Amino acid sequence: MMRLVSVAVCVCVAAGFVAPTARVVPKTRQLAAADDFVPDMERRNLMNLILLFGGVGPVVTALGVPFILFLIPPGSSGGGAGVPALTKAGDAITFDSWLSTHNVGDRELVQGLKGDATYLVVDEGKVVRDYGINAVCTHLGCVVPWNKAANKYLCPCHGSQYDQTGKVVRGPAPLSLALAHVTDDSGKIIFTPWTETDFRTGLKPWWN
Repeated sequence: MMRLVSVAVCVCVAAGFVAPTARVVPKTRQLAAADDFVPDMERRNLMNLILLFGGVGPVVTALGVPFILFLIPPGSSGGGAGVPALTKAGDAITFDSWLSTHNVGDRELVQGLKGDATYLVVDEGKVVRDYGINAVCTHLGCVVPWNKAANKYLCPCHGSQYDQTGKVVRGPAPLSLALAHVTDDSGKIIFTPWTETDFRTGLKPWWN
């Protein structure tokens, strides 16, 4: 009797150590579960596009727009149309006001095309010369003063010299001073671009 009881107990204990039967999930259910978590190719492409343009797009825009604007040449204020001659204070100059305070032979700087310092010249008969002379030296850009005693424009930076019309007569400046037409607009002195042949050299104007 005791032997039978011992055998029964061993059988029960051994049954407790038997691995549980694995639950087999049908293959169709496995595939269905996988479909619930893995996006198909179209979804992947859509997600990639969203990530690309959502993350990279603003960066490209921030970097690209300034670059494009940099490549577009800025408008040169006063470079392609007439602009009034201005005083240092920025006031428009009229023929009457200029001639009332200047004499024959006077040459004085005003603001001209592109904001460049430009000489207005009073000629015989007390009239404003019909062209202005840009005062920017063609060597390194110094403003060239008029030397009345020498009857020339003498650059103080490197010794370039220009005659009374602004034609270069001594280097190192390679070119003559630029010119601008002087016209009358309701009594105001207006500078307009000089686009025809340079009468001093017989060549096309280098500044256009």
